[in-house]
Amino acid sequence: MFKGEIISICVALSWTVTALFAEVASKRIGSLPLNVCRMAMSLVALALTLWLTLGVPYPRYADGSTWFWLLLSGVVGYVLGDYCLFKGYILIGSRFGQLFMTLSAPTAAVTGFLLLGERMGPLALLGMAVTLVGIGMSVLSKQSPTEEGKEGEKSAGTWRLKLSPKGVLYGCGAGVGQGIGLVLSKMGLEHYNASLLAHGLTPDSVPAEAVLNIPLSLSMPFAATMIRAIMGIIGFSVALLLFTKGGKQQLSHAIHDRKAMLCAFCSMMFGPFVGVSMSLLATMYTNTGIAQTLMALTPIFIIAPAAWLFHQKVTPREVLGALISVAGVSLFFV
Repeated sequence: MFKGEIISICVALSWTVTALFAEVASKRIGSLPLNVCRMAMSLVALALTLWLTLGVPYPRYADGSTWFWLLLSGVVGYVLGDYCLFKGYILIGSRFGQLFMTLSAPTAAVTGFLLLGERMGPLALLGMAVTLVGIGMSVLSKQSPTEEGKEGEKSAGTWRLKLSPKGVLYGCGAGVGQGIGLVLSKMGLEHYNASLLAHGLTPDSVPAEAVLNIPLSLSMPFAATMIRAIMGIIGFSVALLLFTKGGKQQLSHAIHDRKAMLCAFCSMMFGPFVGVSMSLLATMYTNTGIAQTLMALTPIFIIAPAAWLFHQKVTPREVLGALISVAGVSLFFV
């Protein structure tokens, strides 16, 4: 009971940890080198996992439709979404970067409605407005009134972004990318289920060649994540090595930075390996919107550790904004 909901909360905690490690690593070696290293590490970990659970180090039983939707999910969720997310970490930090990830919930709901026919409740628009208000409270500040004007009156204070505008755009791109990517992943998993049935298997089946007695329902999310990660490493490598000046030198520098590699490994374990795989598993046990709502708790979970680790000053307004933003996400799926 509530299996999908519990998994979703664990995902939020996992993404909190990966965000903190990723902020450290991305500021040391840059977004693209970090993502290439993370994807490479995750492919090794996923190949080992699939060998133990499927008997082969690749996504067994996945048909062409499964590969299509999961590769597409990798383009949107990993290549575009993660690139924006990690660039956002550099410019505005992981705490605010994760705040913008609350946009993934309404994005997932709208995408799920358009592509999967999932029901959107009557409070959807209100939830979207509340989420945006919460984000606005956290990222906007009011300037003090200016000095007296020509007529001796002070002009009223104006609202302004207290974050880098470019960082805000990257944050928005990350939230939208993850929301769309999650729905595309769910579509891929539905095709994966159909492919299993075509092979005479069910989600409860255990491949005869598997080393561990694990049902396919638990190993499929890791197989799906591997397909997404394959597209991820292809996309990030092309962007770094072909379209970035000095890309090879950046990658070489990143590999020789031990602290960055340790942070990249921890970020990979809690992100592409554990977090993303569990997020796909959560969508198998509950509605996409509910899963995304609970996963959106990361902006709240990350406030205290980010303030402690990075010596950030957290204002009551920012905390309230994060709470309102997550509350808006929950309203979206009432």
